[in-house]
Amino acid sequence: MALTVPPPRGPLDGDLARWYETELGWAAEAGPPVLLPTGLRFDALELPADAGAAVLRRIGPTGPVALSGGRIALLVAAGSADELPGLLDWLEWGGIALELTALGTGGRITAPAPPRRPRGVGAGVGAQGAAVWLRPPEPGLEVESTLPALTLGGRGGHGGSGGDAPDLVRLVDAAAAECHRARLSRTSRGNTLRTNTQPLAFS
Repeated sequence: MALTVPPPRGPLDGDLARWYETELGWAAEAGPPVLLPTGLRFDALELPADAGAAVLRRIGPTGPVALSGGRIALLVAAGSADELPGLLDWLEWGGIALELTALGTGGRITAPAPPRRPRGVGAGVGAQGAAVWLRPPEPGLEVESTLPALTLGGRGGHGGSGGDAPDLVRLVDAAAAECHRARLSRTSRGNTLRTNTQPLAFS
């Protein structure tokens, strides 16, 4: 009689929530899925994965970055979500459909597995859409010093507490531009497909 071996289990929700609380000092809500509240230690800018990947190539170092369900979350300084509408207007992106949103007080992102914990075969984002860290937070490092923030002169255009992160204005401008570019590209591909599949008409 053959034995059926169950697939390896991932970390229990309680274990994952405790990891965030003890290793990073972040609030976490046990799930499933485990959620990380925004508006406390950080806010999050969310955008489609294709636009987010372009931002990461273009902007260089940022704070922690997560991928979940086809969207990228860029962690930014707490309070940044309230600044997004005004920044978009000031940067002349107001009124343009961008698929760029901000999560602040009362929001939540899905908690990725800790970066050092093996996920096992088939447990990655391609298989199940599991949340993963693209740029993980570092235990023992205050996250606030790594986050893009709204800076007002004198800090060399860097976010957080003078770290390598870009300031929020630069990040939002890059995110808006890449969201717009990605949307136009998707629209163009869709129009090409429709054109190629339509029968020819002769007058």
